[in-house]
This record gives sequence, C-alpha cells and structure tokens, in this order.
Amino acid sequence: MSFPYSEKVMEYFSHPKNVGEIEDADAVATEGSPACGDMVKLYLKINPETKSIEDIKFKSYGCASNIATASIITELSKNKTIEEAKKLTWKKASETLGGLPPAKVHCAVLAVDALRTAIENYEHKMGLLKEKKSTDTNIIEKRLKRVINPLTGLEVLKVNFVKKIDLDDGIITITVNLDSDHPFANNIREEIVERLEPLWDIKKVYVIFNDENERH
Repeated sequence: MSFPYSEKVMEYFSHPKNVGEIEDADAVATEGSPACGDMVKLYLKINPETKSIEDIKFKSYGCASNIATASIITELSKNKTIEEAKKLTWKKASETLGGLPPAKVHCAVLAVDALRTAIENYEHKMGLLKEKKSTDTNIIEKRLKRVINPLTGLEVLKVNFVKKIDLDDGIITITVNLDSDHPFANNIREEIVERLEPLWDIKKVYVIFNDENERH
C-alpha cells in the first residue's frame, strides 16, 4: 500500500521530535481545533539575553502531515533567535519534508502560525513590541479569528458564537453561545484566555457561557 507522503513526512510522523510540553514555558500558542480535525500547541523557552529559542516542544492532534510539520517546525526554529524564527515559512517546512500533498499544505500553515503566535505572545509578555497599541475590540477580534466553534467547525467570529465582547480597564469578558457542560467548553475557555491574556495591557480574561451569570 502506497502513501501520498514523502519518506521524510512518514519518518517524522513515525518518530516525531520534541513532542511534549514545557511546564515553565515562556510562551504558548495553539492553532486549529480538534473540532476541525487538526490542532497544534507549541511551547517555547527563550533565552532572555540572546532572545534565542533554547527549547521548543509541541503537542498535536491530527493526521500524519500535522504531526510531521509540527515536528519539523520545532527542529527548524530551535536555537534560532525569535527574529530568525519569525521568517520561517510554511513553504520552507514543506520543502524540508520533501513536499506535502496539496490537501495537506494547511498543516504546515497551522504549525507556522502557532510559532508566530507564540513569539508574538512572548513579545507582549516581555514588553518587546516595537509599537504598543492599546488593546481594543479590533485587536481582540483579530486574536479570536482562528478560534473554532466546536459545534460547526467554523471560526467563532463567522457565526453567532461570540455573543458579546466587553473591555473595561484591562479586563476582557467574552460571552459565548455555548453551555458550560458542553464537551468542548473547557477547551474553548482555555483557548480564548490563551489568545487574549498575553496582550501587554490586559489584566484578566473571563469567558462566560450561556448558563453562567457571573465571572469565574
């Protein structure tokens, strides 16, 4: 039986590098969702002096391409400075793996997006932004764009899932159209908090479900 993958993709799928998590990570980012079939979560440990990525690990959910591309991204960015890592492209990841089937290119895009988001989160956290823009609704919506509605597999901002966005004195409250006992409720809460809390001027993020009337 032949596979539509290169030998290198199968090698990294069968024996992925840098799998796991970093408990005291300096930055974390998640892209994708189990609801749509592919997800990558990256953990970075960054040297504060050299701004180089000393350690990077990943956890993924998905197909062979998803696992292989997440693994190769960790290999390509380890020991690079964050500025060098920002320049890494999905095309470079795909080429290093010997190419991906057209239907699987999105896996490389997902892994690169996770890397760039993690670096951006670190820059917010450490005050390294070249331009500090105060968080507003537009910035919040931009950060929520790739959060997936588990009921439809679509981005939450494309459907009536985010009911309300409140921003008051550095505190964000997101009201979503989902009950707290839904199997994906905790995932949604964690992902929204993970995307918004690193913003440099945000103190706290709350996610309120349909059956909740107070902040948690």
